[in-house]
Amino acid sequence: MSKYQQPGGRKNSPAALKDVFEELLQAYALKDRFMERKVLSSWGEIMGNTVSKRTTELSVKDKVLYVKISSGPLKKELMMNKSKVLQLIADQFGPAVEDIVFL
Repeated sequence: MSKYQQPGGRKNSPAALKDVFEELLQAYALKDRFMERKVLSSWGEIMGNTVSKRTTELSVKDKVLYVKISSGPLKKELMMNKSKVLQLIADQFGPAVEDIVFL
């Protein structure tokens, strides 16, 4: 935030909200948690309608995404394609999640 502040407390020129928001996340060490929450809220868009309908619970702890699936065959399919699911998440959100556990 230092590049936006002037000695008198006023800004010389307007700053993009996106840039200021990113700096706030960095300053308060919230970027990782913010990206984890974005992954949780975008699960249906990432995985599609079939998987999202059969997902009963989602949570993230220590960069591990826990996904509870109500369908056994779908869970087995997702476990076999775990690296592809991780790649889909990484393409959109970067290193927000390092591993996935299907329950």
